[in-house]
Amino acid sequence: QNYPLYIRSIPTENELKFHYMVHTSLDVVDEKISAMGKALVDQRELYLGLLYPTEDYKVYGYVTNSKVKFVMVVDSSNTALRDNEIRSMFRKLHNSYTDVMCNPFYNPGDRIQS
Repeated sequence: QNYPLYIRSIPTENELKFHYMVHTSLDVVDEKISAMGKALVDQRELYLGLLYPTEDYKVYGYVTNSKVKFVMVVDSSNTALRDNEIRSMFRKLHNSYTDVMCNPFYNPGDRIQS
């Protein structure tokens, strides 16, 4: 199951471009996970950091212990974002995702709506 559950872009005019970036970055995440091998099993979470930069964007990755993958695409011109701030955003996203999964009214596999 290597498909996005939720993709949101603001503004929405480049949505197709971001779909492509996210799908491409999932391959990079898989490569990084397989390169780390069994060391990954013992970790509670894994912040992958910068997956790859493009001319306009930077793509970051994060994987949980249950192998749920999060991908974040940010504007390259935003130099105010530091690595620890990206990590903090991923942790907040992970906590929100956990809350959704623990919701008794959520059916796994359904689209997550914000």
